[in-house]
Parts: sequence; C-alpha cells; structure tokens
Amino acid sequence: GTLVSHLLELRDRLLRSVIAVVICFVPLAFFQNELFTLVARPLIDKLPAGTSLIATSVVAPFMTPLKLALIAAIFVAMPYVLYEVWGFVAPGLYRREKRFALPLFASSVVLFYTGVAFAYFIVFPLMFGFLTTTTPEGVRMMSDISSYLDFTLLLFFAFGIAFEVPVAVVLLASTGLVKVETLKKNRGYVLLGIFVVAAFLTPPDAISQSFMAVPMYILYELGILFAQYLARGRAAEAATQDTAGSGD
Repeated sequence: GTLVSHLLELRDRLLRSVIAVVICFVPLAFFQNELFTLVARPLIDKLPAGTSLIATSVVAPFMTPLKLALIAAIFVAMPYVLYEVWGFVAPGLYRREKRFALPLFASSVVLFYTGVAFAYFIVFPLMFGFLTTTTPEGVRMMSDISSYLDFTLLLFFAFGIAFEVPVAVVLLASTGLVKVETLKKNRGYVLLGIFVVAAFLTPPDAISQSFMAVPMYILYELGILFAQYLARGRAAEAATQDTAGSGD
C-alpha cells in the first residue's frame, strides 16, 4: 500500500511541477523574441560592425526563441519544482537532518541562480569579446541563433551546477560519505579535476576555463569550511546529549 501511495504522491507532485512550468511558459512565450535578444545581448554587443546573428534553418527564427521560452519557464519555476522535490523527500529525513536540509535547499537554489548570473554578466562579455577578436582575417563571424542558444544554455547550466560545489561538499561530509580531512588532503586532485571539468564544459579558450575553474575551487574551499563548522556543531550537540543522558 505504501509504495502505491508514494507513487501517487510523486505523480501529483510531478503534475504540479509541470503545471507551474506551463504557467510560467505562457507569458514568456509572448515575449520570446525579446527574451532571445536579452540572452543574445552579450554576443550582439561584441559582434563586429555590420554583422549579426543568423538563422540557417526556416523554422529557427520561431523555434529557437520558443525553446528558450520553455527553458526560461523551467528556470523561473525551479524554486517551486525544488520545493515539490523537497516535500517528497523531507518526510524520510530525521528532525536534525530536516533542520539542516532547509538552509541547504535554499542555498542550492540561490547558488544555482548566482552561477547563471555570473555566466551572463561576467563570463559571456569577456568570452565573446575574446572570441570575436580572434576571428581570422577575411572571415565574418556570423553565429547561427540555434547553435548560439544551445551553446549559452549549456554554459548557463554548467555554471549553475558548478556553483553547487559547496552544497555537494557539505552533503558528502555531513552524510559521512567523505571525511572533511580527506576533502582537505586531496585539494590538489580536486583542483586538477575542476580544471578538467571546466575545460570540458567551456569553450576552448583559457579565459572562460579559468572563469569557471577558479570560482569552483573557491566554492570548494568554502564548502569545506562550512562542513567543518557543521561537524563541530554536531559534536557539541552530541556531547551535550551525552552529559544530559549520564545526568539522569
């Protein structure tokens, strides 16, 4: 019986999440072209005079902004979707974990949006500034809108996920999967790994790679600090309970 009720609850929560995305999508679809211009702005600003973004397929001018509107709707509805996920997972957690999970949940949402904003306002202008100046003589840089959109969405998502590093570190440490000491000892490997991941996710220029890797590493260190702080709090809490227990 419980499995069925769990599945039914999951279905309802998924349905509500989909409805939330649709509600966000309808108004965004009306402004899909303005939305696309907004996302393309960092590249358009850096394109050489007389060049523009182009559409190489017949349906791209309509479909590309529409796809962006859908992704943007998911993006806007994300806190609600995560709230539904949280509602599904939370009953299975212990009270202490719950108290600790809510701030973690909130910070994961904030960090994801911060990563995306970082990509849009800082990385894109620098990256496109660099990429547009390296165009060889006699080549006019005209980027296709659908490939541009796929490229930027990948980067938005990559930076959003990259900024989740502290949350991942805290989760690993707090669940006891990895000890904080191990996280500290293997800094060198982590730094190397982060640069490899950044090289894989960003365009092949050192600028955008560093712009992803450096914040990721700083966030890793922050995650370690936070995990240590939580571990100390937990040890203190356990000690208090022990003294209370022995006092009876």
